[in-house]
Amino acid sequence: MTRTGKLAFFLAGTLFGSAGFKILGSKDARKVYTHVTAAVLRGRDQVMRDVETVQENCSDILADAKALNEAIAAEQEASFIEDAAKA
Repeated sequence: MTRTGKLAFFLAGTLFGSAGFKILGSKDARKVYTHVTAAVLRGRDQVMRDVETVQENCSDILADAKALNEAIAAEQEASFIEDAAKA
């Protein structure tokens, strides 16, 4: 590619870049950014509610599992005491 061709590509890129900045900074673009940001925030809030629900369910499951283990341990201890008494 010739030097003139490279210069033309550079100038075209600079021109499109400048136009791009003006487009990205326009009122319509800001409106789009605002709506996208609002949607992301709503999505984040929903995810956080879902996480809290899962955490609550996990806490309930953990408590139930601990109670079950305690009941099983008590049964095993009672069974051991009965076996020891028979012997």
